[in-house]
Amino acid sequence: MKQTVWTMQDNARIARDTWKMRFLGDSRAFQNPGQFLNLSLDGYYLRRPFSVFDWAPGQASIIYKVLGRGTDHMTRLQPGIRLNVLCGLGNGFNLATGSQRPLLVGGGVGVPPLYRLCRELISQGRPVQVALGFGSADEIFLAEEFRALGAQVNVATMDGSAGMRGTALDACDFTRADFFHACGPTAMLKALCAQAGIPGEVSLEERMGCGFGACMGCTIMTRQGPQRVCKEGPVFSREVLGW
Repeated sequence: MKQTVWTMQDNARIARDTWKMRFLGDSRAFQNPGQFLNLSLDGYYLRRPFSVFDWAPGQASIIYKVLGRGTDHMTRLQPGIRLNVLCGLGNGFNLATGSQRPLLVGGGVGVPPLYRLCRELISQGRPVQVALGFGSADEIFLAEEFRALGAQVNVATMDGSAGMRGTALDACDFTRADFFHACGPTAMLKALCAQAGIPGEVSLEERMGCGFGACMGCTIMTRQGPQRVCKEGPVFSREVLGW
């Protein structure tokens, strides 16, 4: 974990209620896809946790959805503002599973951390299948970016306005996968674990106080006892969760 100050460079809407924010600053604390940062906003007591969409030396990006006062406030931040950030938080996805046909499953704002994972898996020579689920066509983002990486991408929308009608699970072809990595709503993750006959891991979302394991506010019960989503997670194997 590293506490630093970043300068926001871009803040643009990319889909309905969904924005991408890019920062300049020290990003060396990030080591694995699926790690997150904790952002401090003036006028708000608790920091806001966000998974990292991508990073490079001296910069990093997040994608966020407007869900309340804090994220609505973020849409009005202007380039050049300096923000206090805790970065390099959490464990991230496992790149050493030995899988040859990985499946990435993302629902809504669970999609962003899968992008960096997809890029690294493809750089290792693995063919990647990506299944994305959204509510409607105007909520879709990153589908073309995944395709540009070389992944096979299937999209599902709840109202059938784009791709197939259904959820991200309906966009999955489990017969062509030997391991899954997933991030999205808890109900989707539990349904995925119940349906997929292959091993996998999921990235959980939970309300957090500190973001680095001190307050115990994001503790969940696992087969290995109580564990903190921000510290031992946010990525857990399905075996540890008992799903």
